[in-house]
Amino acid sequence: MGILGSDASNLQKLDFYIRLFVVPFNIASIWIALTTKQDNPTYGNLEFKDFIGLKYMVFISAICGGYALFAAVSSWLKCLLTKAWLFFITDQVLAYLMMSSMAAQGEFLYLAYNGDRVVSWSQACDSYGEFCSRVKLALSLHVIAVCCFLVLAVISAYRVFRKFDPPFDPPSSKDAEQ
Repeated sequence: MGILGSDASNLQKLDFYIRLFVVPFNIASIWIALTTKQDNPTYGNLEFKDFIGLKYMVFISAICGGYALFAAVSSWLKCLLTKAWLFFITDQVLAYLMMSSMAAQGEFLYLAYNGDRVVSWSQACDSYGEFCSRVKLALSLHVIAVCCFLVLAVISAYRVFRKFDPPFDPPSSKDAEQ
């Protein structure tokens, strides 16, 4: 089985440690996003509550951080360990939600840094540099959490599908001739 060896407990430990590893990144990105604000005398005040994309990232990060903690603890409970499908489905859904919130934040930062001349949006980060820097930091931490959730999705998929045999491959005509 490669780097994990043949012992399934190594996979369980890796899963557990990644789930614990991701929680601080979720908490940090939430805290940074929630406390991000900047006042500009010319254009006014910008805060977290002014942006739906930031709210979405915080909401998804909170759900994923709570789930990761719950799943890490419950991965050692024998009654839930047999529910591999439950972890598989939840890990897949949350990985995709994390990806969508990361994409929304990335698009927000792209527009904030570059603007959009077609619709006459100027570059906001010229006027709100500190705000943009903090949102970029929150996004960077969120990207690390997304990568962890993608690995968890692969691990949970492996846990579910390793129980099944590969599909039947009938012998080809070349194999029959030999």
